[in-house]
Amino acid sequence: MIQFYLLSVVLNAASGLLLVFSKQIPEDAAETSAAGLSFFETKNFRLILGILTIFTGIMKLLTVVQGDIPVLGDLIPALAGICAGLCLLYEYYKASASVSFTLPAFFEKIFIDGRKYMGIFCIVIATLHFIFPRVLFL
Repeated sequence: MIQFYLLSVVLNAASGLLLVFSKQIPEDAAETSAAGLSFFETKNFRLILGILTIFTGIMKLLTVVQGDIPVLGDLIPALAGICAGLCLLYEYYKASASVSFTLPAFFEKIFIDGRKYMGIFCIVIATLHFIFPRVLFL
């Protein structure tokens, strides 16, 4: 569906920009208020953007644009959206959970240490997906 195509491009770009240009959310609530975060850097905005990005990524896997190949046609943008959404949701969880939780080292390296690279990847994929609409894997 065309609506999910547009949502995929917009949400991948927004998630990518947030991952590249924003700081990680402080884990302490006092630090959050002292940091003077803008609306786009708050944990609630990241929660909503993460949920919407994951939902759109999953729907991109399930829906097909006319003339496109099922599943493979939008595979990379869907996976980029799901990974960016997971990064945002994990940041939200770390900032708001009272129980400590750590991911395995491999996932910690990708989702936390490599968040800027994930953001750049999402921006590039969103741009290519917008410019080349019916290319295989994009």
